[in-house]
Amino acid sequence: QVQVVESGGDSVQAGGSLRLSCAASGYTYSMGWFRQGPGRAREGVAVINRAGFTTYADSVKGRFTISQTNAGNTSYLQMNSLKPEDTAMYYCAAESRALAGRSLWADDQYRYWGQGTQVTVSS
Repeated sequence: QVQVVESGGDSVQAGGSLRLSCAASGYTYSMGWFRQGPGRAREGVAVINRAGFTTYADSVKGRFTISQTNAGNTSYLQMNSLKPEDTAMYYCAAESRALAGRSLWADDQYRYWGQGTQVTVSS
């Protein structure tokens, strides 16, 4: 069983930046960040795999950057130019299988999830 732990959530003003970190206890090939805002369904934010393939939600393109260490079991989400609508609980997901394309974006393909880290952006 792979344990996943996120960190880095905080309260910031609009326009600010945060860096979220995600550490997985075992081998992972695919990692993703998902979020769930108040009264909203969980949505994908950014995903990455060991091949370097990345995908971003349209709402965060150009502002957020996902990365993964060479060891593959740590992921970062650099969030710049934050907006109040980015307020949400952010979850890291990890998967040992080689997800790609649509499967990399599908939250039901990830078996290992963290408890979440809260990001609050005030205007």
